[in-house]
Amino acid sequence: MMLLSVKETEKMDDIDAMFSDLLGEMNTLSQSLMPSVDRTEVDSALQTERTFSIGFTDLNESLKELEDHDLDALMADLASRSTTSECSLPTYQQAGSCTDNEMAASALPPPSNSAESSGGLQTIEPQTKSDKIKLALEKLKEAKVRKLIVKVLMSDGSSKILMVDERQTVREVLDMLFEKTHCDCSIDWSLCETNPELQIERGFEDHEHVVEPLSSWTRLSENKMYFVSRPQKYVMFTNPQVFYMWKKKKECSSKINEHAKQLLLQFSYSTLYLKEDGKKVWKPRYFVLRASGIYYVPKGKTKSSSDLVCFVHFEKFNIYNTKHFKLKYRAPTDFCFMLKHPCIQKESDYIKFLCCDDEHTLLLWVNSIRIAKYGTTLYKNYQAAMKKVHPSASHKEFFSG
Repeated sequence: MMLLSVKETEKMDDIDAMFSDLLGEMNTLSQSLMPSVDRTEVDSALQTERTFSIGFTDLNESLKELEDHDLDALMADLASRSTTSECSLPTYQQAGSCTDNEMAASALPPPSNSAESSGGLQTIEPQTKSDKIKLALEKLKEAKVRKLIVKVLMSDGSSKILMVDERQTVREVLDMLFEKTHCDCSIDWSLCETNPELQIERGFEDHEHVVEPLSSWTRLSENKMYFVSRPQKYVMFTNPQVFYMWKKKKECSSKINEHAKQLLLQFSYSTLYLKEDGKKVWKPRYFVLRASGIYYVPKGKTKSSSDLVCFVHFEKFNIYNTKHFKLKYRAPTDFCFMLKHPCIQKESDYIKFLCCDDEHTLLLWVNSIRIAKYGTTLYKNYQAAMKKVHPSASHKEFFSG
């Protein structure tokens, strides 16, 4: 072992003292920067705000519009939140040595008195410990699910009030509306969002989770959600010949046999009008649709693949139908569509505007972009929608109508 001299020992003591002083100053500084409110209290306050309303001016209005069973469900959810908060979960977090099974088992609420305790024991006696743990975990998980109270507008001017959570897809919400409205369950029924400020609308895809796009709306937004029939929703499967023969004369499309309907849909490529950023000027550009996004040929370049420049990537953009863009943005025609990120709710330089020559070209581009963006998921949505209309039909019969 190596022995230190007296001078070296004194030097080490001085260094230790310097580090101790430095740590003390850092501790004092960190305490002075901490807010007066405890962080755990802030987090719990934020969690209580995870249930809010969409389509109402305030929460009181939305609660009054709820049906009895929806209100009961909401009250039960609030009660479960309070029960969870009263459990000794912070103790588990502080201990750190408890297992997940012990935490879940202890999270079960205790009986209120001895009589209820004996009755409760008789009821749950057949259950195993693993069943109790599973039930407790489900309750804890359920308390953290985000829910929205939404107002869905109908085509006749009426409305329906629904409570949806972040696990529900558009298909599931449509099934709820079928039960409430007693409509014909056609594959054309859709949930659509409208943005009056941007004068756009978009039909939600059946596989989307409803809460996700609605959560991007601002509190004071005038956006609305509609339950409407959109005949072009699954036109790529009901009339695929329109896409397969899109470069030929339209009158020839009626002569296509059933075999042609089974062929893969071709991606679109044509000249569209592009709106310059920040200006009401539209310039013609040659665009090509690929699986990853939309590409265009810059001015002065050829149409070869090496000269193509990426316009947008689909994972960051949704496609929206537009209204009155010929008047608002001086577009060449009214057959326009918009590409933007779903979180953008107001005018922005990151929004892309494109304009087509006619309605048929607009139909091809909008639906071809949907095919390129979602792929086979669209066909699975179509199968699920057809199964709702014809529960006994096989998926092989869907193309032979």
